[in-house]
Amino acid sequence: MAGPWRAQKDPLLALLLLTCCVRCVSALGGPGDKPSNIILIVADDQDVQLGGMTPMKKTKELIGAAGATFVNAFTVTPLCCPSRSSILTGRYPHNHEVRNNSLDGNCSSVPWQKGPESEAFPIYLNKQKYQTFFAGKYLNQYGRKEAGDVGHVPPGWDHWNALVGNSQYYNYTLSVNGKEEKHGDSYEKDYLTDLITNRSLTFLDNISPQHPFFLFLSPPAPHSPWDAAPQYQKDFQDVKAPRDGSFDKPGKDKHWLLRQPVNPMTNSSLTYLDNAFRKRWQTLLSVDDMVELLVKKLDSIKELNNTYIIYTSDNGYHTGQFSLPIDKRQLYEFDIRVPLMVRGPGIKPNQTLQAPVLNIDLAPTIMDISGIDLSDVNVDGQSFLAQMAPSLRNGTARPFFLVEYTGEGHLTTDPSCPKLGPGLSQCFPDCVCEDAFNNTYACVRTLDSQQNLQYCEFADSESFVEVYNLSADPHQLENIIKKVDPAILQTMNQRLIKLQSCQGDSCRDTQHI
Repeated sequence: MAGPWRAQKDPLLALLLLTCCVRCVSALGGPGDKPSNIILIVADDQDVQLGGMTPMKKTKELIGAAGATFVNAFTVTPLCCPSRSSILTGRYPHNHEVRNNSLDGNCSSVPWQKGPESEAFPIYLNKQKYQTFFAGKYLNQYGRKEAGDVGHVPPGWDHWNALVGNSQYYNYTLSVNGKEEKHGDSYEKDYLTDLITNRSLTFLDNISPQHPFFLFLSPPAPHSPWDAAPQYQKDFQDVKAPRDGSFDKPGKDKHWLLRQPVNPMTNSSLTYLDNAFRKRWQTLLSVDDMVELLVKKLDSIKELNNTYIIYTSDNGYHTGQFSLPIDKRQLYEFDIRVPLMVRGPGIKPNQTLQAPVLNIDLAPTIMDISGIDLSDVNVDGQSFLAQMAPSLRNGTARPFFLVEYTGEGHLTTDPSCPKLGPGLSQCFPDCVCEDAFNNTYACVRTLDSQQNLQYCEFADSESFVEVYNLSADPHQLENIIKKVDPAILQTMNQRLIKLQSCQGDSCRDTQHI
C-alpha cells in the first residue's frame, strides 16, 4: 500500500510517474501512433554509371539532398522481370525462380503467382493496415491471357493500375482493379508517366488519415520506345553518349558474346545509340516532374515529414560499352549498378553512403519501416534502414553478394543475325547480339575497405571465368583471371557456390560463407 498511497499524496511524484509512462509508450510506438508512409518509385532501365541521373535535378534535390544517396546500389540481376521480382519478394532469382522476361522464364507466370507473388511484401503492408496503391509497369508478361489476363490482381493491393506487358508511353492497356482500360495517343489523356503521376495525386487526396499509405510507382522511362513528352522533345539536342571508359572498346578476354561485336562500331550504330541516349534523358524529365509534384502534394496534405520516399531503377543500361549498342543483361558495372536515394523520418539530409545495398534489400527495408518483424519473413535481403538512420535500427553492411542471370535466346536463328545460328536474341542489323542462352552467369561482387573485386562464372561449354579488380580497373577492361592469386580464386569460387544455393538467413550470414 505504501507505493500507491504515496503517489496519491504527492502530486509532483504522480506527475513524474505519468510523464515517464507517456515517454515509455511513445518510444515503443503507442496504440495511437500511425506508422510512416512509404513511396517507392522504380524507373525502367535507368543507369547511374553513364549519367542517367543527370536530367533528374529536382529528384536529386528533393530526395537525394533531403536524405541519403547510396553510391554503391546494385541489382542482383540486370533485367526487368527478374529484377522486379526480386524487388517484390526480397529474394535472389534462384529463390523466386524468375529467370528472364519470358513466360517460359517464369515472368508473371501461373507458378510465380501461386508461389513468390503470394508472399510479396505488399501483402504484409496490407495486413499492417496500409492503404496500398500501384501504378505503371509491373512485370513484362503481366496481363497476358496465359498469365491470368487483366483480371489477375496480385494480393495486397487496394488500388491497382498495372500496365499490360512491357513499357509503353502511348497505345497501351491497363488493368484497373482487374478491369481492362484502353489508352490511345493523346498526350493529355494517355501519356503513361503523367497518368501515373495524376492518379497517385488523386489517391493521396482521398487517403484515410487513420492509416498509413504505400505507393509503388513504376513509370516507363527511360525504357524504349523513348517517347518524350512534347515539351521535352527538343531538350539535350547536343548530348551524345559518353565516349570514355569502356565505350567502343573490344571485348578482349571476355565471354564470347562480348567478343562478337564489330569494333570499332559503324557510324550507323553510333548515330543510333546517340539518339537513344538523348531520348532516354528526355523521357526522364517527366519522371523528375512526378517527384516534384508528389513532394508538393505530400507537403500540402501535411504528410511529407512522415513519409519515406525511395527512388531507384530495376537495372542499369549500356550505350556502346564494349561495342554493344544498347541494352542491359551483362555482368558489368554499367548494367548492375542502379540509382538509389531515400528521404524520410530520421534520415539526415545530404548523406552519401558507401556501403553496398541490393534491390533485394528494398522489401525488408520497407517492411522494417512499417514495423513488421523481419524474423518472420522469408527474404534473402536485409534492411538498410540502419545505414540511413542508425538510431532506428542496428545493422551491418555485407562485404560481398551475388549477381546472377539466365540468358534468353531463340530456338531458331534470330532474323537479324542468321549467320550466328540459333540460341541468340536481341540482335542488331550489324549482327551484334545482346543476349544468348549461354549468356548465363553467376558472379560474386566483393566491395569493402579491403577488396573491390568481381568474380564471374559462365554456364557454357567453355566454363568461362571473368575476374576484375575494380580498384585498379574501374571500367573492367582487363580480365585478370590469369594473373590473380589462385588462393583468391578458390575463395571466390567457394563463396559463389554457397551464394548460389543460399536462402534467407544463409544469404545474409556472410561470416560463414
